[in-house]
Amino acid sequence: MNATFSCEFFPPRTEAGVEKLLLTQQALDTVIQPAYYSVTFGAGGATRDRTLDTVRLLTEKNITVAPHISCIGSSKQQIRDLLDEYKTLGVRHLVALRGDIPESGAATRELTHANELVAFIRETSGDHFTIEVAAYPEYHPEAASPQADFEHFKNKIAAGANGAITQYFYNIDAYLCFMDRCHSENITVPVIPGIMPITNFTSLTRFSDICGAEIPRWIRKQLEAYADDKESLQAFGLDVVSKLCHRLLEQGAPGLHFYTLNQAEATNAVWNNLGLS
Repeated sequence: MNATFSCEFFPPRTEAGVEKLLLTQQALDTVIQPAYYSVTFGAGGATRDRTLDTVRLLTEKNITVAPHISCIGSSKQQIRDLLDEYKTLGVRHLVALRGDIPESGAATRELTHANELVAFIRETSGDHFTIEVAAYPEYHPEAASPQADFEHFKNKIAAGANGAITQYFYNIDAYLCFMDRCHSENITVPVIPGIMPITNFTSLTRFSDICGAEIPRWIRKQLEAYADDKESLQAFGLDVVSKLCHRLLEQGAPGLHFYTLNQAEATNAVWNNLGLS
């Protein structure tokens, strides 16, 4: 099976951000030629319009897009309308998520879990869409237990997901153990590792604390030591992430999904280190 390489964008807020995104996409396409670009969807559907606008912009340029779609904050009718819009735009690939609950706590709850969303997409759209779901090798921060977390993952696959993309991680054993668990449960869909390049220690720790991704102590301490040396920090981060990706592919990972943060340089640098061009 050929490896699948993809990249993630978030919807820009401004015209300048849109221009930057298009330049980023061109830079990534020149080096990596990703199979598709996913586009995120904010907490409680907060970026719904901007996500759709970004998907429209990219599809008009014949760029293959996989929009995120979440059920928290969206009614069934809103989801149905969005699916119809994506069909019209020629979208064939989705990333189906429960979605983050808004800080206000207010959210439409006709569908409350990602497996229900996957089932609803299949019910309304058949096999039109390839559906990716999320996987958490280090467990979802809201999971009651590791077993409960894996049961949620199994339910999403059983509902009709074609594959999964993981939360980012820096401990390869977490991914390998997760894959062993999948094999023992006869789950054969591709589970693609999510990769977060390391470019800024402060933002990385903030993201990681929110999403439950562990920064191993040896990485954290070295990043702290480089706090005032951006060049050394980025060189160290590039080395860490490049070696992680190389080992993942050696161990049979079915691809890599890069969380680009709408930047091309760090992701392209990792790619060049892998020698895959």
